[in-house]
Formats: sequence, C-alpha cells, structure tokens
Amino acid sequence: MAKVLKNSVYDMRTNKGATQQDLADAVAVTRQTIIAIEKGNYTPSVALALALARYFKCSVEELFYN
Repeated sequence: MAKVLKNSVYDMRTNKGATQQDLADAVAVTRQTIIAIEKGNYTPSVALALALARYFKCSVEELFYN
C-alpha cells in the first residue's frame, strides 16, 4: 500500500480565503482532487505539488510532510 503524505493544504487554503474550487481552478485540477488531497486520500504528482506550492508561495516541504 502506498504511503500518503500528510499535508497542510486545507489550512493554507482557508487562511488565504480561497474555496476548493478557487484552488482547483488555479492549479488546473477538479474540486474532487483538492478534496482528496485535503483529506489525505491522494498524493499529488510532483508537478501538482509544485503548482500548489507556487499558488501558496511556499515550499513543497511546507505543504507535504510525513
């Protein structure tokens, strides 16, 4: 079974005042993908993790951790 990384996407998104749809649109994925990431049910690709980090203006390591 693949290990899913913990993340702070929900906290960063809500602190920024963005909706799940706002974030999904900004990184070109579906709202369901954002929901799955926030719940820890999906580990994004490197490209998506980088896009999320750019959106939040932080490092990938700040968003995803063990």
